[in-house]
Amino acid sequence: MDIGSLFVTTLQGGLGNLAAYLAAHVLLCLLPAFFIAGAMTALIPKETITRFLGRSTPRLVSYPAAALAGSLLAVCSCTIVPLFAGIYKKGAGIGPAITFLFFAPAANVLALVYTGGVIGADMAFARLFLSLVFGIGIGLIMALLFRSEDAAHDQATDVMFAAQSATGMHRAALVFLLVWVALLLAGTLKVGVLTASYYQVNLPLAGAPQFQALLDQLVPYAAGRGEEGVSVHGVILILLLAAIGLASWRGIEHVHEGFNRWTWIAMGLTALTLLAATLNIQASTAGLSVGVTGKFFGVLIALFPLFWLARARLSVDELRDWLWESWRFVKQIFPLLVVGVFLVGIIRVLIRPEWIESVAGSNTPLGNLAGVAFGVFMYFPTLVEVPIAKMFLSLGMHRGPLLAYLMADPNSACKAS
Repeated sequence: MDIGSLFVTTLQGGLGNLAAYLAAHVLLCLLPAFFIAGAMTALIPKETITRFLGRSTPRLVSYPAAALAGSLLAVCSCTIVPLFAGIYKKGAGIGPAITFLFFAPAANVLALVYTGGVIGADMAFARLFLSLVFGIGIGLIMALLFRSEDAAHDQATDVMFAAQSATGMHRAALVFLLVWVALLLAGTLKVGVLTASYYQVNLPLAGAPQFQALLDQLVPYAAGRGEEGVSVHGVILILLLAAIGLASWRGIEHVHEGFNRWTWIAMGLTALTLLAATLNIQASTAGLSVGVTGKFFGVLIALFPLFWLARARLSVDELRDWLWESWRFVKQIFPLLVVGVFLVGIIRVLIRPEWIESVAGSNTPLGNLAGVAFGVFMYFPTLVEVPIAKMFLSLGMHRGPLLAYLMADPNSACKAS
């Protein structure tokens, strides 16, 4: 392959991976995560965080609490980043925050159950034990290395959130945050009642199959390699995501100057897009097949109390601060995620899974290094690493390198960016 063809192929791989990521994982994962992070910063008093996760909290309390909180969230490494940023900004110690960051994607309850069912209970237990050891160990090391910076950060949060801490957190704000968490879980949990389609509508769009064929050519689909491709549904969601970004830039960027029509347009587009992301839209010979899934009803049910709480129970200042903090996290984190996902797509073109399989057939240092390398560079969405691991196991990968891959993949590319 000449240099020109290699450049085109790698560029296509990067752009294709980015398009697949934006279409499949940003909306029901990252969007709620940013709003949750914003709510943590704007609505939760610092004392609520530091009571369990603060740098002065006893280690026997803070680190297990961080792991326990992470175990309840079935999210990928990208989604956990804004949540980590939210608790750290609000006063969590760097050590417990890092433990939360590491543990949530690697050993949440759903990932452990899925690993045990597909690969074996021994691998699930090993994943849990090693995630605890590495998560707490890395957190303790970070707390030791950055203890002076952590102390300065703790003092800064005392000043930043002093007025808010004095007033405390009222019940409506807590319910608002919990409903956002429920919406995140309704959109991301892979259980039958949520993923099943309950109603089907066929839209007679004649060009849909041809458009899907073009997308398949531009962004190949290969489930066995973790390549997700881009569907017509994905293109619709990417366009809606761009519309949210434009409206937010015009409305939420200047929300401290007051609410304008762009602010409400951004929020309306967000609700519409979250609902659209739950649908099962596929191109067929008859046009577009639209399936209404259980996720649609779950997200819709969550949106009603969110709207009511925002309008009737949160003050204007709380609503404004929540929107601003959420938007600030988007501006701070999302560009880094985009760059990280793009670079991963390029690396996926250069590093082939067959190479990993050929050197990971035995439990050797080289084999384990190969498992880690594949997990670091070949980022897959949450839980997809399990069937990929099953595939490698069937192709002869040793269970030692396989475990190294399972530990590296959920804590890899996006967080490194």
